[in-house]
Amino acid sequence: MRNPILFLIFVLLFANCQKEINIKQSIDNLFAEFTDAAPGASITVVKSGEVLYQKGFGLANLDSQTKIEPKTNFRLASITKQFTALSILLLEEENKLSLNDPLHKFFPEFPSYGTEITIKNILQHTAGFPAYEDHLPDTLSIQLKDKDVLEILMKQDSTFFPPGTMHRYSNSGYAVLALIIEKVSGKSFAEFLHDRIFTPLGMNNSVAFEKGISEINNRAFGYAKTDSGFVFADQSLTSAVLGDGGIYSSVIDLIKWNSSFENATLLRKESINRIFEKTILQNGEIADYGLGWRLDPYNNHIRHYHTGGTSGFSNIYMKLPQLELIIIILINIRDYDAKSYAEKIADLFIE
Repeated sequence: MRNPILFLIFVLLFANCQKEINIKQSIDNLFAEFTDAAPGASITVVKSGEVLYQKGFGLANLDSQTKIEPKTNFRLASITKQFTALSILLLEEENKLSLNDPLHKFFPEFPSYGTEITIKNILQHTAGFPAYEDHLPDTLSIQLKDKDVLEILMKQDSTFFPPGTMHRYSNSGYAVLALIIEKVSGKSFAEFLHDRIFTPLGMNNSVAFEKGISEINNRAFGYAKTDSGFVFADQSLTSAVLGDGGIYSSVIDLIKWNSSFENATLLRKESINRIFEKTILQNGEIADYGLGWRLDPYNNHIRHYHTGGTSGFSNIYMKLPQLELIIIILINIRDYDAKSYAEKIADLFIE
């Protein structure tokens, strides 16, 4: 080739193409354990705004032998907290509430131990709420709802610590936030998500699932791995609590979710920036949590993410902004470490 510039361009393009092929093969190898005879995973990797890798492994339903595809909808579990937090900020931008509003403004009958708790405390997990899962009645036989979580909290007499002084992860708080969203908006939490987030973003197959009210298309069912194989483990007594983990979605729809941050589609940029600000406790210590997002770094890279683990599912939605990298992994097997898989994929780009 006589033109050295063209030759150099050709070499660089070939090298990038080969690197991309190698990364795809490495990701395939990471998930080789998920066969067409067992539950599996849906994976998407987005680099610099382009989908680099998107594939399903294994089965969404063992009975029907339905294969997992990118359109398959999984229960997101605690990844839902991103959506709950953004919903609160939508209402704040409309001046319908403030993050500094006290809990008693919305629930005047709440016990006195909640006097100093604010919406911001709840968002940042600094309210000190006891875990509702630790206070389930022994006789409980039907699934809890968000309102039941509030009732459990109202039967307690204290928090773990004074609000704002410590960080302690709390599913209880996000169930309360869903109820606040309902009170302020006049819509059910599921309706609010549908009207204000899913529809505007074109997340047409995402839903906060309510049995008997909504349906889940292309649904992945959850399983647990045992010594003798896989057993059905799709729901638990807490699976109907929506604010802390009730959304079903797919990797395809979650890519659209990212656009709301990149393009400030739903919130002003100032509000989006607040989501990714770390929590500062009263003593000045910093907790690696923002508003519905975990913020601890990975290999010296800024990281925004949330995991989601529940009966039958293990998920992660992870962003490394400096690398313009998004990794989404949805697994329909309980107790699998989706975070570990995501970090192994991230290593391919960091190296």
